[in-house]
Amino acid sequence: MKYLIFGSLRPFPETSFLILRFFTGITMCYYHGWSKLFSSIERLDKLGSNFTKWFGLDSLSVPFGIIATFSESIGALMLALGFLTRPTAFLLAFTMMVATVKNITGVGMEKTELSLIFLILSCVIFIRGSGRYSLDKLFF
Repeated sequence: MKYLIFGSLRPFPETSFLILRFFTGITMCYYHGWSKLFSSIERLDKLGSNFTKWFGLDSLSVPFGIIATFSESIGALMLALGFLTRPTAFLLAFTMMVATVKNITGVGMEKTELSLIFLILSCVIFIRGSGRYSLDKLFF
């Protein structure tokens, strides 16, 4: 009886992963990345300095800010479509790790929830890959 009820849902793991990947990418881009895409050099410098201050590489804060902006905007859209999924998921996970550590050290755990959730989602997508319904599957 159980097989008869759920037997028609066999592709559901692939469909549910598509939903997870798509909405992770779209949500990240819309709420976090898109506004940074058109931001000033000062904002990119501040964004990149969250990482570079740990290593004393202040001259690289703008390039790291550009990488973080790319991963949260264009990379998130690529993630939603399943194009170059693992590299973009890795970039997004790295960016979210920096944001999580910054939030934990700055304001404590109470403001860390969102960046931690995106970190975990990015890691899951990185480990799982693009899945059946993706541009990676179509092209590669």
